[in-house]
Amino acid sequence: MKKNPMVAVTSLALLTLAACGTGEAVDLNGDADDVEGAVLQAAIGGEPDQLDPHRTSAYFSFQVLENVFDTLVEPDENLEMQPALAESWDVSEDQLTWTFQLREDVTFHDGSEFTSADVVYSYERIIDEELANAWRFDAVESVEAPDDHTVEITVSAPTPNLLSNIGGFKGMAIVSEDNVESDEISNNPIGTGPFSLASYTSGDQITLEANPDYWGGAPEIAGVEFSFISEPSTALAALSGGEIHWTDNIPPQQVEELDGSDSVDLEVIPSNDYWYLAMNINEEPWDDERVRQAIAYAIDREAIIQAVSYGTAQENQLAIPEESVWYTEYSNYTHDLSEAERLLEEADVDGGSIEFLATNEYPETVTAAQIIADNLEPLGFEVSISQPDFSTWLDDQNSGSFDMLMMGWLGNIDPDDFYYSQHHSDGGSNAQGYSNQDVDELLESGRTETDEDARAEIYAEAAQIIADEASYIYLYNPAVIQGWSPELSDYQARSDAAIRFRGAVLEE
Repeated sequence: MKKNPMVAVTSLALLTLAACGTGEAVDLNGDADDVEGAVLQAAIGGEPDQLDPHRTSAYFSFQVLENVFDTLVEPDENLEMQPALAESWDVSEDQLTWTFQLREDVTFHDGSEFTSADVVYSYERIIDEELANAWRFDAVESVEAPDDHTVEITVSAPTPNLLSNIGGFKGMAIVSEDNVESDEISNNPIGTGPFSLASYTSGDQITLEANPDYWGGAPEIAGVEFSFISEPSTALAALSGGEIHWTDNIPPQQVEELDGSDSVDLEVIPSNDYWYLAMNINEEPWDDERVRQAIAYAIDREAIIQAVSYGTAQENQLAIPEESVWYTEYSNYTHDLSEAERLLEEADVDGGSIEFLATNEYPETVTAAQIIADNLEPLGFEVSISQPDFSTWLDDQNSGSFDMLMMGWLGNIDPDDFYYSQHHSDGGSNAQGYSNQDVDELLESGRTETDEDARAEIYAEAAQIIADEASYIYLYNPAVIQGWSPELSDYQARSDAAIRFRGAVLEE
């Protein structure tokens, strides 16, 4: 889960929100041809680091970009892949060629025509520039365009997760080459989605306007204004006071109190995200799995969950949540200091200093770090907690400048999403430096196995090894907690945390 700098909303920003009023009809550009109607006021927990879907890994960015870009296919509310820019597809008998038929009525926000060349460009950009999601194309040998409305993807082996790889989240969006080559995509993205960027005021808000020519039908609302409110209590106060219509920045300690509220519609559902603790395996003593296991026994997951989520999160010692068909039962690590002490003695480690990499933009990481510091003190570890902004956190993670860190991972649908990039020796997000040949072989096998039951067994075995060797120490699956005004209808919270406003209706 990658988020980026949070910017607290000042009193001036809140006054601006209040001045807009709930359900106020606005013509964003003053153009009679534009969609008119109510503008949805939404508050997210921080500011996007950039708006290039291929380069950002920040959740705050994707909250906005979900409404700006499209993928070839996309998950529905049950996380099953459905047509999007591709209206249909088929797979060859040998499972090596996927042919996608594209919609013919699609244009980018600047009016240019969407064609198969845009798909080829987008995918080759990710692959050739080795961007964050290049690993999703590991099995892809070529992406070709036989004609303007057909795309053929050739893979080196059967790839049962191809659809979720290319459509699971907007990091795989189809972009405009002109938008990229002009160096404008980071701040002025042009997509094919239901909303286009109208304005972006750094530190304040991002405004989207409805795309009247959207292939899925023009949105019911005129636009969305995303404000950046880092403090959950402030976001909730703005929602309760009618200054905003929607937020996912709800204080978990107030979930029970809000249940049944007349002023806020609240939804709490299990998510496919997970939060974890990782140690730098490239450095001593973390290169010894017994030391990592000792930490896994020493931490108090229940205390962490209560502190960071007030019990709304679901404890899990693996990545995949219980609601998933890919779930595997695993509960080997109890809170057992004596076992932790035994493992440390066996590894000949007698405490030491730990630099814990948290971030002030994710308060839960700081809260958890404080509990973990208390948990490890009896073992002789002295934990110092660094709290950089998230961009610095990313740099420190990627450069290996940490002993221990905590973060989350989102955008998961297929089991490959939960494990390959993070735990394969060549995984693009394997910052902890884990390497196990058996796990590599299992994860590679899982990518090509087309029998679902066999795949489930493969990933269950890999997951157990990963947890046994504490590549990650898994903590919990958080809940998706969102609240909105009763004036907002036809909106649905999703387990993948994708924020889709294209079907939302706002009473004026």
